[in-house]
Amino acid sequence: MKDIENREDIEHFVKSFYEKMLDDMILGFIFTQIAKVDLEEHIPVICDFWETVIFSVPKYKKGIEVLKVHVDLNEKIKLKKGHFVRWLFLFETTMDELYRGNNASKAKQKARQIAGSMQKKLNKV
Repeated sequence: MKDIENREDIEHFVKSFYEKMLDDMILGFIFTQIAKVDLEEHIPVICDFWETVIFSVPKYKKGIEVLKVHVDLNEKIKLKKGHFVRWLFLFETTMDELYRGNNASKAKQKARQIAGSMQKKLNKV
């Protein structure tokens, strides 16, 4: 199995990951009914983020806005530990199904950091 090597690999991963999340009984409704995520707009931004993380390409520019989006979402539905655990599970299993190597491991490590950090920040708000 190959590692993530380029933007196309990131796009393949992100689309596969979101497909699973949208169908997920625990997370799907949060994205479709509460956040009402526009995937055509959202997917390229998420790909920019992961391209920045994995390849140090300075494409992602949202920064602190991400916390505000999640704080606003948390006001609509309390995001609990189980939501973050499920998000991370889907992230890691999707990655493991598609890619193996240093870049895939780097992405999974960053996802763990994001889940933990976001959960802590939202519980303080």
